[in-house]
Amino acid sequence: MISNSSALAQDVDSLFFEELNLDIPDKVTINNIFIIGNQKTRKNIILRELNFSAGITYDWEELVSILAADQKKIFNLQLFNSVELTPLITGEEQIEILITVDERRYFIPSIIFELADRNFSEWWTNQNRSLKRVNYGARFYHNNVGGRNEKMRLSAQFGFTQAFDLRYSFPYIDRNQKHGLTTQISYLTNKTISVRSAENKQVFYTNENEDVLRRLFSFFGRYSYRGSFYNFHFVTLGYNNIQINEDVLTQNENYFLHNDTNLRYFLASYNFRHDRRNYNSYPTNGALLDLGITKFGLFGSDDFKDWEFTGIANRYFPINSKIHAASGLYATAFVGRRQPFTSVRGVGYNPNFIRGYELNVIEGQQSIVHKNSLRYNLLDLEYDISRISPISGFSNFPVKLYFSANFDHGFVNDRNNIPENLRLTNKYLFGYGPGLDLVIFYDLVFRFEYSRNNQNEGNFFINFKAPF
Repeated sequence: MISNSSALAQDVDSLFFEELNLDIPDKVTINNIFIIGNQKTRKNIILRELNFSAGITYDWEELVSILAADQKKIFNLQLFNSVELTPLITGEEQIEILITVDERRYFIPSIIFELADRNFSEWWTNQNRSLKRVNYGARFYHNNVGGRNEKMRLSAQFGFTQAFDLRYSFPYIDRNQKHGLTTQISYLTNKTISVRSAENKQVFYTNENEDVLRRLFSFFGRYSYRGSFYNFHFVTLGYNNIQINEDVLTQNENYFLHNDTNLRYFLASYNFRHDRRNYNSYPTNGALLDLGITKFGLFGSDDFKDWEFTGIANRYFPINSKIHAASGLYATAFVGRRQPFTSVRGVGYNPNFIRGYELNVIEGQQSIVHKNSLRYNLLDLEYDISRISPISGFSNFPVKLYFSANFDHGFVNDRNNIPENLRLTNKYLFGYGPGLDLVIFYDLVFRFEYSRNNQNEGNFFINFKAPF
């Protein structure tokens, strides 16, 4: 359960003061903090999100706002189905805080059955709905290994892309819960790969013998620092080793830019992230700022050397209880004039796209996209399925449906002016149209949109995550 501050204030005032014929106090002192429902999660993981402490006196209105904000922070740990923070009156200007959580199921084996393409419309239209372009396998998540919000993911994937990866994240490795570590190791192979783009669409290639055309081994380690509730710092060190079949160079001699079938390089990056969104998977209030810089090639022997700068600035704000607006700006820029094809950026690759251009890739060294939505909440329900659910931790089934009016625009700068892609590069682009967004089980988003672009092209598009 998530409430905004005004709703929480009204509920608390009504429940604890008006019904008891008590005056709302100007100040209250918190004597104790109790947590119930956390069978697996350690108390300190929850307490880390609190902006209040026992033994401290607060202005009542200030405390109500703090409780509402902390409720959202605990929910965004993605460990609980619901979170409630309840003040309990114990005396004149004396309260205790009861935190009630309903834990999710943490160990989640899942079947991989997903499209290998950039989006559903790319697969449906450009790739003729080919079932050869489907990935399948198994993925195992444990989202709270030791009760400290550690996250482990193990994947074994087959089909269009054969991939194996292991990821383990420690959100906190110190007593003060400020420093964390994440590691990941991955290996994947492809028999069909995109070797270039033409007419602003990907060109895929498979050789006659259906040999493996690309092998990728990667490893990275990430250090994180959370100095305050909403500000995060990340420093990442990584290594990529990409091998291709020599037939790939017959399709694109500049695939790696250095006339070799192996691309090896180290990289280092720094990201600053300010995240005050009320709901990570589908925000309706708050803001997100993410700024990053990456250095490709740390040593003289590295095959790829360049700098990349990225920026994301999103704002979500409610207009009334039913309507909210969302606006997001995304920008990326390489310093170098050319990059290996495996590092090409632009519009059409997540998270950077413009509605109406889902069937296209617009590639270049610099891009900027501004996305906008006005959304109306058509449906907001929650069903109790505890009697029929065979899985503990899935007792509620929330359903939300939004009608959206959307407008995106942007620009991609291609310094090389590749002739076969000039229709959309180095031009102002925009797209617009209505949509329906379905949000279920807290994290699952389905979007159904009809969009037109400024090339006078219109189409129906299906996507499986929030646009930004």
